Amino acid sequence: MPTPTDARRFAPATARNRAPILEVLHEVLPGRGLVLEIASGTGEHAVHFAAALPDLTWQPSDPDPDNRASIAAWRDEAALPNLRPPLALDVTAPWPIAAAEAIVCINMIHIAPWEAALALFAGAARVLPAGGPLVTYGPYRFGGAFTAPSNAAFDADLRRRDPRWGVRDVSDLETAAAAAGLALIGTFGLPANNHAIVWRRG
Repeated sequence: MPTPTDARRFAPATARNRAPILEVLHEVLPGRGLVLEIASGTGEHAVHFAAALPDLTWQPSDPDPDNRASIAAWRDEAALPNLRPPLALDVTAPWPIAAAEAIVCINMIHIAPWEAALALFAGAARVLPAGGPLVTYGPYRFGGAFTAPSNAAFDADLRRRDPRWGVRDVSDLETAAAAAGLALIGTFGLPANNHAIVWRRG
């Protein structure tokens, strides 16, 4: 358990989803280079992925200062040479990084306004090289339909909390990505009715 002065935050879902997500990352990320993680949250994913992918440099980021403190605390504990200090990055503002070989974004698109998804695709188009992957993860709708009743209930709860949030339809995301110059190249069904979706810059 953390001490009262421990800045680390804990997200219970991380322990459940990090292994399935990592399997996808092993398949789609380049062998070397810089991976920018958008909306890193607690930092638990960043530590797990950096430890499992030692040939990649992992760059976490988050707009929330408390989350960045948590990421930094997890990073200090892990002492991984390929895990960078967290960046203050809001997808809808200018990004403080000019280039990355890949981008990973976990559980952001549905807990943010639609403008954040548009900004994610636009930023990825600026930062990624030709052929570079953007990996997004979370719950999605396909053809207007939810993949499970629990996702429909989750969507309703999100919209009660903030009308701008919600489980996005992949067709809408695909249209937005294409407008920014990214194409959907892979969809991976993962546990708990979530999916990893891989986009690639043209």
